[in-house]
Amino acid sequence: MTDIRYTSEHEWVKLEGDIIWVGITDYARNALGDLVYVELPSVGRKVAKGDDFAVVESVKTAAEVYSPVAGEVVEVNGTLKDDADRIKKGLPEGWIAKIRISDPSELEALMDKEAYDRYVAGLG
Repeated sequence: MTDIRYTSEHEWVKLEGDIIWVGITDYARNALGDLVYVELPSVGRKVAKGDDFAVVESVKTAAEVYSPVAGEVVEVNGTLKDDADRIKKGLPEGWIAKIRISDPSELEALMDKEAYDRYVAGLG
């Protein structure tokens, strides 16, 4: 598996050992517009695949961020509290949370860049 994967809910996932970094894709960031606030999950929170675990708010709307795998939140990007627009920088600065994976096989369901680009092209 390459180290960056994508979900149909527009999260990106970077794998690093048994930890994934989670952020939102350019597609999601562009759809949201100017970001004003990020509600981060609690460190130690257990999440199931598909759970909403963070919220990104813009001047237009609020959007949930969904966990791409089951696991435990081990770190959050506290810099987003003061600078929500930092998310727009993507890796390595714009991540939201790091999750220790409970079941690595769940990563197999995620898309690679080529598949995600095709998916997004089909949304227009």
